[in-house]
Amino acid sequence: MTASASDAERAAADLLPDGDVVALLLEQHARIRELFTQVARATGPSRQRAFDDLRSLLAVHEAAEELIVRPVAEKTAGTEEAEARNAEEKEAGEVLKKLEGMDVSSPGFETVLAEFEKAVSEHAGHEEREEFPAIVAQCSVDQRRTMGARLRRAEHLAPTHPHPTAAGSPARLVLTGPFAAMMDEARDAIGR
Repeated sequence: MTASASDAERAAADLLPDGDVVALLLEQHARIRELFTQVARATGPSRQRAFDDLRSLLAVHEAAEELIVRPVAEKTAGTEEAEARNAEEKEAGEVLKKLEGMDVSSPGFETVLAEFEKAVSEHAGHEEREEFPAIVAQCSVDQRRTMGARLRRAEHLAPTHPHPTAAGSPARLVLTGPFAAMMDEARDAIGR
């Protein structure tokens, strides 16, 4: 993922109203790209911290998208599009869980991380080309701001570690998300 992609996402976000759900997601996509770069460049404990930040942001971001954005995208961009993004997020959760269990200094980690970064970039591209424009075109500014506020609330209740069994299913996320988030916080507090 390139810095220019991050810049483009931030520029697109700046064109949208404050609190707009699409603007918030574009900003997060830019931050995710930057974190991938940090993880790739860092070593030792710095790499672990950068990966932990990436893992946490991705887990929260994807869960919140599935709960808040995907139901609207199903109506605006179509069921097939929404289901494809949910399937990608489920697969991403499985890879993220695998990465979480690996030593960040191992060559295997770097290989899996590079493949994962490519998949996440493609996923973000689909959202930015297909879901987000449909939402902007078919939802009012007030609706998008309401979604943005709901997204932020959902992020506070979302798990910070991957939970592949709930990924791709908003219903499972609603039922397990707050409990998983609480368990993730406890896990983070006591360390890996």
